[in-house]
Amino acid sequence: MSEDFVAGRNSVLEALKGGRTINKLLVTKGERQGSFKEIVGVARAQGLVIQEVDQAKLDGLTNGVRHQGVVAMISPVKYVEIEDILDNAERRNEQPFIILLDEIEDPHNVGAILRTAEAAGVHGVLIPKRRSCPLSATVAKTSAGAIEYVPVARIGNVAQTIEQLKKAGLWVVGADMDGEKNYYQAELGGPVLLVVGSEGRGLGRLTKAACDFLVKIPMRGKVSSLNASVACSLLLYEIFRQRESNV
Repeated sequence: MSEDFVAGRNSVLEALKGGRTINKLLVTKGERQGSFKEIVGVARAQGLVIQEVDQAKLDGLTNGVRHQGVVAMISPVKYVEIEDILDNAERRNEQPFIILLDEIEDPHNVGAILRTAEAAGVHGVLIPKRRSCPLSATVAKTSAGAIEYVPVARIGNVAQTIEQLKKAGLWVVGADMDGEKNYYQAELGGPVLLVVGSEGRGLGRLTKAACDFLVKIPMRGKVSSLNASVACSLLLYEIFRQRESNV
């Protein structure tokens, strides 16, 4: 497993040019001269997220490592493309089974979901580039090794990605308390994209509208929602059960 970051202008530039899998670039506010300008240009050309921060944040993040105003956050594994995930299902002669994590920001939740996804036979996981937790050392540790076996793709616009997968023949089911049916009453045995939102905000309005249908988890207690990874696990194993029944 690789380190969480690469710091320093030369090191970051080489990481960018060498094809390292970078989650995002952190740069100090206002700095734009010399090699710094080249680094930002290469990062933009690669479509990376670039975030301006105070130098104090970089100092705290790097814990004494000389960063020269630029830090690249590194993924512990390489991301794949959506086409790779669909190919993964085809190689296994199975209908696609994919998860989209919509604005889940807790790395422990993402790691736990990857662990369950691997056990349930999921072909791949989609994570938006913005407002979602990227792959990190914490995600990898929480996944208990599953990160090495479940392909993960980073996506841009969530609604556009959903439409792309609809055209590929997948049914898109969103997990939301506004769901028309309880999750175990819905038909989930075919090619499916399961969309799961954060436990705090749930699915965004546009994401909900893009789904074919919504399902809910019935709640009888006083707490109004489940942890995102727990909710996702329930849904994954219902999909798993239905897929096994259809074999």
